[in-house]
Amino acid sequence: MIARLNSPDYDRWAAQIHRTSGCRQPIHLRGKVDHFDRATGRLLHRYTTRTEPDGVLRLPCKTRRASRCPACAEVYRADTYHLIRAGLTGGKGVPETVTTHPTLFITLTAPSFGPVHARREQRSKVQPCHPRRDAATCPHGRVMSCTTKHSPDDPRLGEPLCPHCYDYTGSVLFNALAPLLWKRFADSLRRHLAKLGGLVLKELRHHLTVSFAKVAEYQRRGVVHFHAVIRLDGPGGPTAPPPTWATADILTQAVEHAARVVSALAPAYDGQPARLFKWGTQLDIRPITLTGDLTEQAVAGYIAKYATKAAECVGTLDRRINPLDNLDAFNLREHARRLITTCMHLGTLTELAELRLAEWAHMLGFRGHFSTRSRRYSTTLGALRAAREQHIHEHQIITGRLPLFDEDTVLVISEWEYAGKGHSVGDQLLAAAITGARLERSPHEL
Repeated sequence: MIARLNSPDYDRWAAQIHRTSGCRQPIHLRGKVDHFDRATGRLLHRYTTRTEPDGVLRLPCKTRRASRCPACAEVYRADTYHLIRAGLTGGKGVPETVTTHPTLFITLTAPSFGPVHARREQRSKVQPCHPRRDAATCPHGRVMSCTTKHSPDDPRLGEPLCPHCYDYTGSVLFNALAPLLWKRFADSLRRHLAKLGGLVLKELRHHLTVSFAKVAEYQRRGVVHFHAVIRLDGPGGPTAPPPTWATADILTQAVEHAARVVSALAPAYDGQPARLFKWGTQLDIRPITLTGDLTEQAVAGYIAKYATKAAECVGTLDRRINPLDNLDAFNLREHARRLITTCMHLGTLTELAELRLAEWAHMLGFRGHFSTRSRRYSTTLGALRAAREQHIHEHQIITGRLPLFDEDTVLVISEWEYAGKGHSVGDQLLAAAITGARLERSPHEL
């Protein structure tokens, strides 16, 4: 750290750190960019990393996971917030008339795989976890009752009352089939909307478009549930109003029907019968309004927050697990360890090979995208990033860091190679001090 502070190119290194916004694991690139005059072949401008500190250019890692890089995850969260909000209030290429379209915020939950410790509140008062006067005793000798009023940071939250009775197999299989359940839910939703509108399914797209944006959230017990914004548009997307019969009540009926009827079948394996999975009985459906408790800002902020998270709340790892890894070497909760072990075991079975459970053991079986949207919901993350890059490019030209060229007359040749990533321990301390970020390391990095 002292050597870096006394280095003659410290100011340039600090400037790179500022440009990465305090990225915890910046990507190191080595190379150059040449600008040539197309007509004469004359070199107009050259950038090379030979003059940079350590001979590399540092770029942000752009991960979405807050557990890996809070700085880059914050950029991803902000982009997701604007993407979701644009689909509710307009902007970013979406007309403001979209506010008149029927829109719902729904939550699809997982079924129960056994009682777990939970924090329950009623009228702002914390209730006992699982109070039972005549609680039964499970076959393993545990009384299936808990009278504790758990605090929000109680490590027992999400843990089964009896780990031996808990259905770990069902939990990881549900996670693996959750993306398929969502797809079938979306298909069933469109079919029922067509039925309610007196149409056949192939005619629906000529009258109505179902637009959505969803995010997956892990519960403390280790299963995912989905939060989704669902909006009804006309056949051209948000630029056209939906037909008059397509109201919020009609959309609510279709959501309730689709959530109740869809299912996914896990194949039979190792002498065990096939299992049928459905959504849990808890279904939350609420309209989104510009005023009130559930505003467009609240919904966009809620979805954006979970877009940067994974299964950290369960106590698992944020990277892939090698079958040869020794799980005892990691600081894992016992519940998470059992879920991972179940994934690794089921992943070795030929009948379940398509579920790729071993490959996604660190995600407890879930292999779907955390944040997805339909094509016509609003803008895209790529468009938001392109606009930001264009703004930065124009700013560099205005400040004289880049020359102003006519793009049609200039040939740009780039040569880049990967040269590593991350910071040394000393650089981490300095980067945290420069950007004002907290220097945090997950337990699995220690």
